[in-house]
Amino acid sequence: MTAPDILRYAAFTTQPGGGNPAGVVLDAATLTDAEMQQIAIDVDDAETAFVTGATGDGAVAVRYFSPVAEMPFCGHATVATAIALAERGLVAADEAIRFSTAAGEVSIDVSSDDTGIRATFTSIDPVVSELPPADTAAILELLGLDLDALDPDLPPRLSHAGNPHPVVALADRAAFDGFGFDPAAARTLLDARGWPATITIIHRTGPDRFAARNIFPVGRITEDPATGSAAASTGAYLRELGAVEAPGRIVIDQGGHVGRPGTLIVDIPAAGGIVVSGYAVRL
Repeated sequence: MTAPDILRYAAFTTQPGGGNPAGVVLDAATLTDAEMQQIAIDVDDAETAFVTGATGDGAVAVRYFSPVAEMPFCGHATVATAIALAERGLVAADEAIRFSTAAGEVSIDVSSDDTGIRATFTSIDPVVSELPPADTAAILELLGLDLDALDPDLPPRLSHAGNPHPVVALADRAAFDGFGFDPAAARTLLDARGWPATITIIHRTGPDRFAARNIFPVGRITEDPATGSAAASTGAYLRELGAVEAPGRIVIDQGGHVGRPGTLIVDIPAAGGIVVSGYAVRL
């Protein structure tokens, strides 16, 4: 078998030192599950995206693997893959494309401006549900915090806009910046609850701006630098709580705590999928 061309992009940034790196394989049609998993292990980014072909209705079939397992969906790797396709002329800039993923079909608009190529994806219709008190307690114990640390205006929820993400809002910036956690304990908690992606911790920094940290111990990673699926889930969570005006836009700052700052733009319609956009740069 000819070795596939493995690309790497940092998404939700225009700087190579920022955002969230992702592997991208555009010619994965002949790869087995085991081969894709091994590539993801070797790349050792949070996720690697594999374009496995076209569906009968013209969508692009994409699969996502972390170094641990296959993921239903990955936002930053979606942005990276769409921009990689556009840079190679496989989709036209200013063209809408559709990715067929294990989480459902996701539409992506690709556009270009003076900054570069930008990808905007619309999540599946999200579902927001109560986070059981035992799960909230387990997350706070992991962070070394108690119930008093929670933002009373933003109660914990489980939000699913491609992946199920527990979303926990902290009231105090010092607590948000200062918490630590044991990666092995975090992985045990994620696996025990069946959460395939991140535990999302947020802090409101303005009416329409939030800081986020996403716990995701895989390979060498403990915190995900910029998490598109979590951004979509956060947008759905805020809409469900009535904590932001919808339709409206929020900005999420993420990655500074792990030295890879990035910015995620999240548009929240009155109903339906959440819209997340950003640039990506080739590494």
